[in-house]
This record gives sequence, structure tokens and C-alpha cells, in this order.
Amino acid sequence: MLEVADIFRDHGPTWRRANQGRLSHAQMKVMSAIEGCRTAGLGGHVARCANAECGHTAIAYNSCRNRHCPKCQGSQARAWLEARQAELLEVPYFHVVFTLPPRIGAVAHQNKAVIYDLLFKASAETLLTIAADPKRLGVKIGFTSVLHTWGSAMTHHPHVHMIVPGGGISLDGSRWISSAEDFLLPVPVLSRMFRGKMLAMLKAAHDAGRLQFFGPHADLADRCAFKAFLEPLYQTNWHVHAKRPFAGPEQVLAYLARYTHRVAISSSRLIGADEQGVTFKYKDYRIEGPGRYKTMTVAPGEFIRRFMLHVLPKGFHRIRHYGLLARSRTKADTLAWARELIELATPVQQPRPPTNQDHAPAGTEAIDKPIHPCPCCGSPMVIIEMFEAGSTPRNRPTASTTAVRIDTS
Repeated sequence: MLEVADIFRDHGPTWRRANQGRLSHAQMKVMSAIEGCRTAGLGGHVARCANAECGHTAIAYNSCRNRHCPKCQGSQARAWLEARQAELLEVPYFHVVFTLPPRIGAVAHQNKAVIYDLLFKASAETLLTIAADPKRLGVKIGFTSVLHTWGSAMTHHPHVHMIVPGGGISLDGSRWISSAEDFLLPVPVLSRMFRGKMLAMLKAAHDAGRLQFFGPHADLADRCAFKAFLEPLYQTNWHVHAKRPFAGPEQVLAYLARYTHRVAISSSRLIGADEQGVTFKYKDYRIEGPGRYKTMTVAPGEFIRRFMLHVLPKGFHRIRHYGLLARSRTKADTLAWARELIELATPVQQPRPPTNQDHAPAGTEAIDKPIHPCPCCGSPMVIIEMFEAGSTPRNRPTASTTAVRIDTS
């Protein structure tokens, strides 16, 4: 299958030479990591089937573990989701999206760390403030925010996805107040407050000298010019989207698995690549129905440029927790209290009649499958050798099969 790494290896050297002096160290590091991921250049291990009669042997190369690498997100997402399971509440969850207007997105690329951080703060403060308003829910809520900086065609499109429980703890801390089943908070109110907060924060950041401008935006370094640049945005509708609630915690986890560790494009969307162009699948969100699924072909250099648009600053956290879920020493106690209040507020359900599954004979429970099963017989694969980067392993893979990746990252 065609991978992003293949495109980088084939066309990356030419693109780097053409853009010499304009690439950041972070971008260079990301390209190098993706090109070397799961290759002999990073070393690896040899695993053999524990079933002596099978003896299947496979080479597994190490992952780069870079957060922008399409191949390294699966194991990181699984570990992150396991940690989040303990934080899920037995209530409906909503999905809310706050999006920056293109006018701000145009300067956000030159000020990623600052403006992306303001996007998190403005959207979070908006949701916390409106939820606490006694005329709305009048509660303390908690939620997880995830930053995405891309559209389906890999263009620059900064927005924050929020996963929000349907309700919260009353302001006096005495009870759990649930939202309506299909409604969390009024979107027009969220949109107006988000707009006001974000524009005020942008002006404050400019006054503090935290923003930089280059190229066609260089004149925005002037305070009056920047104020005039923002002025039209007070008259436009800012896009805030509240999707239908999830059916339960399991659906929330399934959603998070797709969104939290996503990168600009996955290899599964690639169709083909050659010297003339890279073809990939994308969604046109302006169209409803099957017609929204399209393909696009761009020059290899343009494909790499679009991918590089979404490299985040070093140390920037793209997943953040707020309110009841904010990281603190009292977080576990807060969630435990929330569960007690939810249980008190939930009507007592009649016990369901017993089923055959309830009386299954002992010993018929599902047996845990091996984490890395043998592709031939299903027995566990056992590591028998580790080898360093660039070296050749002493043990060779089974002749009848090709080397496979057993992800241990």
C-alpha cells in the first residue's frame, strides 16, 4: 500500500533543496522521522512464534514515535484511550466544534503557538461561561478539547473539537444537572461569545508584542493596521457547530480513537503517486450525500508543503482538558463526586430478566488473545533478538513470508 513515507522518500530531497532556508527545524525533523519510520535505519527486533511446530519468524522495525507520523498514532491512541476510560461518565456526550475564520487562519500559520493557544482558551472560556450561566444550565462542566489544523484537502483550517458531557455539577456542588437529550447550549450564543473573546485576546497579544508578521502580512505589525484587519470579523458569523449527542461512553471512546491522534492525512486516503502528482481522497463538506467524496491530484511538492503546514511547535499540547476534567490533584475526587450525583439523579431501573448468558457454565469466559499473535497459527510471538539501527539481525524471517511490522511502540 502507498504510504506518506513513500512520497517523502521519493520527493522529499528535491522539495527540501527547493525550500532550503525556509524550513523550520521541527519540519525537517518530522520529514526525517516519517522517512525512517519502521525501517532498518531505526533498528528493531526479531520475533518468533511460541509454537515450536510453527516457528514463524518475522522482523519488526522500530517506530519513530513522532506525533505527526501516520504510522505511529495507533499505539499512542490506544494508550491514551485506556487512561481516559476511567474519566468517562454515564451520561450522553456532545460534540462541539469551534473554528477560526479564514482571515485569522491566514496569520495563524505565522504565529502557531500563540494563536492556537488562544483558540483553546477562547473556546474553553466560552463553553465554561455559558454553561455556568443560571439562564442556561447553571453548572460546572468538564470537557476534552482536541486541536485540528487541517481541512480534508490538507489546507490550513484551524479548529477545536470538544467532547462534552451532557450536564454538570450545580454551582453549589449539591446535585447533577443534565442537559436536554438533544440540546446542550445555544449555538448562536456560543458563537457570539467566542468571537468577542477571541478578538479581544488577539488584540491583547498584539499589544504585548507576541505576534509576528511576514510577507504579505508584514504591515499588520502596526497596531492600527491590525485593528483594521480584525474589524470586519465583528460583523461575520463565527462557525460553531454542535453535533448530535453520542449514544453512550462506548461511542465516545470510538470517536476519540479516530480524532485524538489523527494527522493531516492517513495513508489509507492515498490513491497513487508519480513524478507528475499525488492523488488522494477527500471530502467536500459543501456538498451533502455521496457526491461529497472526491479525489484530488496535486504536485508532489505541493502535497509535502500541505502536510508540513500542520507541524506543531515543539512542546505544544494539542489535547487539553478543562473544568471537571482539568488536570489537578482533586480531579479523581471531583469525578467520583460527579458519579455519585449522577447516580442519585438517575431514575432507578427495573432489573432485567436473566438471560442464558448470565448462567453460562464456568470456564466459558473469553480468553485473552495474544497482543501480537502469529499470523500463521495465532500463538503468541516472542521476541528473540534486538538489533541496533543500521545493523543486520542474526535471525532471518521465515522464507515463505515477507517481513512484517509488530508494533511495540
